[in-house]
Amino acid sequence: YLPALKRVKRISSKNKSGPFMGSEFAFEDLSSFEVEKYSYRYLRNEPCGESTCTVSEWTPLYEHSGYSRSEVWHDTDHYRTRKIDFFDRTGKALKTLTLEQFKLHNERFWRAHSWNMVNHLTGKSTLIETEKLALDIGLSDRDFDKNALKSAR
Repeated sequence: YLPALKRVKRISSKNKSGPFMGSEFAFEDLSSFEVEKYSYRYLRNEPCGESTCTVSEWTPLYEHSGYSRSEVWHDTDHYRTRKIDFFDRTGKALKTLTLEQFKLHNERFWRAHSWNMVNHLTGKSTLIETEKLALDIGLSDRDFDKNALKSAR
C-alpha cells in the first residue's frame, strides 16, 4: 500500500528488479530471502568491524532476478547480514547494501535499523532508517487484503 498515493500496488514476480519508489532499492532487495530460491557457495572468512564475517556467494535460481549473483557478509557472532554486493546479469558489480545499527527485538531477532544502498553505475545512494520497529503485534493475513490496506491509517 502506498499511503501518499492512496493506492494498493501489486508487484508481479517478473517485475521485482524494477526500482522501489524511485530509490536505488529494487523490490527484490526488500523481499524476504527465501532459502530455496538460491544456490550457495562459501567464499572466505574476513574481518568486518569488530567481528569476523563469513562471505558467501548467492546465485538466484529463479529466472526473473535482476542479479546474476550476490556476495553476502554475515557476522559469525549473531549471523547478521552486514553487507551485500549485487552483480548485474553480465557479472559486473552493480550495487552494495550496507546494514548497520543492529538492535535486538523480542530478545531473539536482530534487525538492522540502517540500510544504505549504493549504485555503482550512477554513484547515487538511498538510505533507509528505521525509527520504530514492532514485531508480533497480532496482524493477520486479512489485515493485508486490498480493502484493509486502503482503510489503514
